[in-house]
Amino acid sequence: MILLITSLIVCLVIGIPIAFSLGLSALSYFLVFRPELLSILPQRIFAGFNSEAMIALPLFILMGQMMNLSGITRRIIDFSNLIFGKFKGGLGGINVFASMIFGGISGSSTSDTASIGAILIPEMKARGYSPEYSTGITVASSTMGMIIPPSVPMILYSVISEESIGKLFLGGAVPGIMIGLFQLTINFYLSYTRDYPREEFSYSLKFIIRTIQSSLIALIMPLFVVGTVVFGVATANESASFGVMYALLVGVFIFRGISLRSLPNLFLSAIKTCSSIMIIIAISQLYIWILALEHVPQDLAAFVVSFNLPPTLLLTVIMLIILIAGTFIDVSPAILLITPVFLPAVVAVGVSPIQFGALLITGLAVGTVTPPVGTCLNVGAAISKLGIGRIFIGASPFLSGNVLTLILICFVPEITMWLPTIFYGG
Repeated sequence: MILLITSLIVCLVIGIPIAFSLGLSALSYFLVFRPELLSILPQRIFAGFNSEAMIALPLFILMGQMMNLSGITRRIIDFSNLIFGKFKGGLGGINVFASMIFGGISGSSTSDTASIGAILIPEMKARGYSPEYSTGITVASSTMGMIIPPSVPMILYSVISEESIGKLFLGGAVPGIMIGLFQLTINFYLSYTRDYPREEFSYSLKFIIRTIQSSLIALIMPLFVVGTVVFGVATANESASFGVMYALLVGVFIFRGISLRSLPNLFLSAIKTCSSIMIIIAISQLYIWILALEHVPQDLAAFVVSFNLPPTLLLTVIMLIILIAGTFIDVSPAILLITPVFLPAVVAVGVSPIQFGALLITGLAVGTVTPPVGTCLNVGAAISKLGIGRIFIGASPFLSGNVLTLILICFVPEITMWLPTIFYGG
């Protein structure tokens, strides 16, 4: 294990991409300790792809990109404006609420940052919000994109944990909404103390009806996708396929933001995004196999049980580890590395895989907004032209809502288990 961890750290430090760092580190282990197993490695890598749950991954990614290109972002912002525009700091409220809705469509925090940030960051700065505040609230609120269902990271977690995607989607719903409510509260408090403006315009009945009508098609998208899985109407793969068809029809014929000529580039973009994730997944299977060969999960679970730690204390310790790991490792490899190590340990003390999955994804979401790796932080920097340090300072007050939600997940299991229990039973 010392060779495994040391070689991985060295590869990462010298700048080798995470997928190849994992592969080289695993290869060094087999060359030194298990050379007789080298011929099996291609099979183990292929096993990383050969999962039924993986079919949904490229489809959800394609669905999110289609809905983004169709012009849905502007309609979501208009709808959010109806609700929060009249409050002080209305644009900040619109930013957070739009991220809550968009997160239920794209399943990706970086897509959320790029789409909403491109519109609202310049608009907020023009209305008198500080650049740090405008960008900070955008990147912080986008963390909901990977928590509120449907969620691409939840699909990755389901592959490793072999847990129901429907249950995981429901387990992330309440924490995601809680983060949004906490961030809305923080925004309005700061807006009143800093005297940020209201949005001055008059609502006509015609304007309200038109805005709701144009937004409704987008708003029912996450309910349609998640609902078909939860109620057993379709599998996750079938639901993702329906979602792609829905997004295509809406984008081409209703919103007219997608042309048939743009589809090849759209497919290519989805393939590139998905392939980069799947390469990491496939090669990480070697790492997971090594852990199984060395009985690391079982030994760690037995070690943890021997301490008689209360589940809440164990989850708190793991939460701190997740927050630290998320600062240095991107979301996908972090899920694939942390899950097989800690999941058996928490299950051994009576924690549900659903609760652990919500804790893991919510904790890693914070890492997307923390230097130096933070993907959302870097997307926000590209839009606002600010340094990531200044953006992180602006995002910090809102991330306190994420941390508070994490603590509540640790101490109140019902937050993540309530909806799965209602729909799937105890």
